[in-house]
Amino acid sequence: MNLISSAVATYRSRCISTKALNPKVKRPSRKKINWTNQQKQVLDCVSKGQSVFISGSAGTGKTVLLEQIIKQLKKIHGRSYVAVTGSTGVAACAIRGQTLHSFAGVGLGGGDYQSLVDNVVSNRDAYRRWNKVKALVIDEVSMIDAKFFDRLEFVARDVRGGFEMWGGIQLVVSGDFFQLPPVNSKCLDAEEYAFEAECWDRSFDVQFELTTVFRQSDAQLIKLLQGIRKGEVDQDDLQLLEKCSVGTEPDPSIARFFPRNDDVCKVNRNRLESLGKQIYVFRALDEGADKWKRQLKHVIAPDELEICIGARVMLTKNLDPQRKFVNGATGTVVGFKDNVPSLQEICKCHILPIVKFDSVPGDWIIEPEEWVVMNGEVAVAKRKQMPLMLAWALSIHKCQGMTLDRIHTDLSRAFGYGMVYVALSRVRSLDGLHISGFSPSKIKAHPKVLQFYERFKKDEDGSVRLKSKVTSKV
Repeated sequence: MNLISSAVATYRSRCISTKALNPKVKRPSRKKINWTNQQKQVLDCVSKGQSVFISGSAGTGKTVLLEQIIKQLKKIHGRSYVAVTGSTGVAACAIRGQTLHSFAGVGLGGGDYQSLVDNVVSNRDAYRRWNKVKALVIDEVSMIDAKFFDRLEFVARDVRGGFEMWGGIQLVVSGDFFQLPPVNSKCLDAEEYAFEAECWDRSFDVQFELTTVFRQSDAQLIKLLQGIRKGEVDQDDLQLLEKCSVGTEPDPSIARFFPRNDDVCKVNRNRLESLGKQIYVFRALDEGADKWKRQLKHVIAPDELEICIGARVMLTKNLDPQRKFVNGATGTVVGFKDNVPSLQEICKCHILPIVKFDSVPGDWIIEPEEWVVMNGEVAVAKRKQMPLMLAWALSIHKCQGMTLDRIHTDLSRAFGYGMVYVALSRVRSLDGLHISGFSPSKIKAHPKVLQFYERFKKDEDGSVRLKSKVTSKV
């Protein structure tokens, strides 16, 4: 069985076993999504072949919309003519794609423009990809810098020939520049944001900012987060944050956010060992060529997962949104199902964890999932692992896209633009927000990002967008 056939088979079997512990429960059918008028406008623009940039604050449904757009593009152009990419391995695997760097075939993207073109021309696979693709999807663009974006446009235009922007490729780009900045930023104030690229405005026919928030329903919390996003908090907001501040050690069942990975690993290890229970190890099973398997090191599924009864864990994949089995759902391991022979490759003890989730009734058996690296329509690498991670502590950098019921974050160690916003915007309600080390000075948005979003205007129909493309010639 090849990689893609195996991935499809696993997808069909799904991860949550409802029969073993909940025999009477049937998985609900997927509900039809009620798109907002603005989302419908985005889909309409894409269907007309326009290039679009989609932004919006955390929780505005960018990922769900992007998944629908990808389906739409594949119907329009054909599955093999749509390239799905992300700025990081986590972002790419979340939408079943590959990293933008691996698609482009330009290495780290350094050097002069012509040398990048030469690299692509000498790379048969990369040269074929650039000439075949009709639509290119890029997710989490906020972590891509301006120089790399300009270089990619030049490569696309030169390799494909002609004068059209991006060589005539339909571009669909998504991200929020108020969140985490480019991954290779050496200076917080350096001019590296993708929207500062010379080709940025000419790359898109229209740019949208989604405004309807789905993650939170509390108007007070939404106002607070929108203010933090833009670095603007009034006295009411400050008082609200003070009310969420705690001076004592947080409830251990609440996920703690840390800016640094070493803090995350230390807290999780100490909590796990303090339980005094037998620890079981689940080792990821990777398949594929080495150059593709390297991308799997950056997905959210760990190389090794160590858990025991009493361990706090979190789902790392959207398995069933209707039941709230989503990326970020937390719970506690309450037992293990043994004698599972097919698990020898992942766990020598042949067991499956049983988890009691905080927001879902019942106990649930969790089975392995797959994270796939795609090259076009071909699965070139995959990781099989439990869709769980320890959840006493989490990294702010890895929490983008997650939705949690309760969080605790120590803001005293927050650094950089957007970090406080990314952390706080994960939570659903004010009741679940617990902070310490709060200082108003930690809330800041980059002036360049603020200036960029000031260009977006509300149309008469209520949509917030920026018509961009001046000409298709250069």
